[in-house]
Amino acid sequence: MSSTLHRGDALTVLKTLPDESINAFITDPPYNSGGRTTSDRTGRTARAKYVISGSAHDLQNFPGENRDQRSYRSWLTALLTEAYRASTEHSVAMVFADWRQEPTTSDALQMAGWTWSGTIPWSKPASRPRKGGFKQASEFITWGVKGSLDHTRDLYLPGYFVASQPRKDRVHITQKPVEIMQQLVQICPEGGTVLAPFTGSGSTGVAALREGRHFIGVELSDHYVGVAEGRLRAKLTQDDFVLAGPE
Repeated sequence: MSSTLHRGDALTVLKTLPDESINAFITDPPYNSGGRTTSDRTGRTARAKYVISGSAHDLQNFPGENRDQRSYRSWLTALLTEAYRASTEHSVAMVFADWRQEPTTSDALQMAGWTWSGTIPWSKPASRPRKGGFKQASEFITWGVKGSLDHTRDLYLPGYFVASQPRKDRVHITQKPVEIMQQLVQICPEGGTVLAPFTGSGSTGVAALREGRHFIGVELSDHYVGVAEGRLRAKLTQDDFVLAGPE
């Protein structure tokens, strides 16, 4: 299997990909969630938004958390439109979101041409409580298909996941469990290519390589490019890994 990691802006890189060159699109974009005012959106870092006060870890922030709702939907639609163009028939797109952004995410997915096919809950047992109310214990994976699913495949995947965020050796604020990502990448045919902008710590790439898929990632943060590069190199020989950019 091969892996290419682009250093740069996700939308800029996606525009350079050939038509019908990928088989699955999996992305965990900055959620831009919870900022009701300009000061909320521009004055709070990703760490301030997503890390419980007093947390022991000191993980790096990441960019892209200052869009308002309208610009977020427009930007996400543009990104998903490029992904649609670059995808083969029967490809699946999966977009992570929280409860605030799930409606906007399903709008953007359909505006970009994908056939919205469902929303997969990810339940996190170890999650942030809410005093006086219900625990915020779930994120969501909105998914859609280019055309229709390939019904010739003998593939049956779960409709929900239960797993906490990684604690041991955690390297990213919003890091996803590799055991979930390994199941998600199976939507890509074996030997096919998974595209994951906002690569972050590289969990999707590690999962793709473990499951026999090629991987293309895009990451803007220089710090997290280094983190992802290290994790991906650990799965591959040097000849199988390409670090592209900056772009």
